[in-house]
Amino acid sequence: MNQYLYGVVRAAAETFDFPEPIVEVGSYLVEGQERFGLRSLFPGKEYLGTDMRPGPGVDLVANAERLSESVGVGKVGTIIALSVLEHTRHFWKALDQLDEVLADDGFLLLSVPFCFHIHAYPNDYWRWTPEAMKLVLEGYPSRVVGTQGLGKRPTHVWGIGSRHAIEEATFAELQGRIDDYAAEPLRLSTRIRYELGRLICGPRPFEPWLTRSRGTCELISSVATEGEAGCQLDKGEVRSGS
Repeated sequence: MNQYLYGVVRAAAETFDFPEPIVEVGSYLVEGQERFGLRSLFPGKEYLGTDMRPGPGVDLVANAERLSESVGVGKVGTIIALSVLEHTRHFWKALDQLDEVLADDGFLLLSVPFCFHIHAYPNDYWRWTPEAMKLVLEGYPSRVVGTQGLGKRPTHVWGIGSRHAIEEATFAELQGRIDDYAAEPLRLSTRIRYELGRLICGPRPFEPWLTRSRGTCELISSVATEGEAGCQLDKGEVRSGS
């Protein structure tokens, strides 16, 4: 979890009326990341934090690959699983479980790293591209797929799957709020070091870090509007900070 992804969820929470209960998979608050607790973004809503280990932010110890055993089938309104699936041994089993427990009108919020260091909680197995996120969410009538960072080496890839249509106007509101909330600027000293490195070594090694406060955001809808029979595709770039 980082400031950018936290800002994306904050933007989504203010744009959509996420149905309850909201279940966060991988809710353990790692030391030093307490400020990124997502529960506070949903005041007044039924919220359940799950993780494989007990600790801060965890209401229920549960395995994502067997989530239905703990929360039931078709009973969850919204699922949030940020920076979790890279740590899941069989992520495809976890995805099947997320789909199984989600209600018919539910939302699914996911994020996974792409160009990010190996980190073990307890182990780190997988990396996804934006196209992988689109594939994972292809069963949802509307989905938003975005990246933290530009070009071919984004730091993180994130997505929102909705089981009902997301209108273009709603997507525009989401984009604006991401622009407001998801800034993760580099410290001046760090930026100077990276800029010097870019001049000496070329831009490629430093691209993920120099662009981490900017990202892409794309709405993909397979729900035909009145008078249309095909798919709609809207693309936009979200710039947060500089």
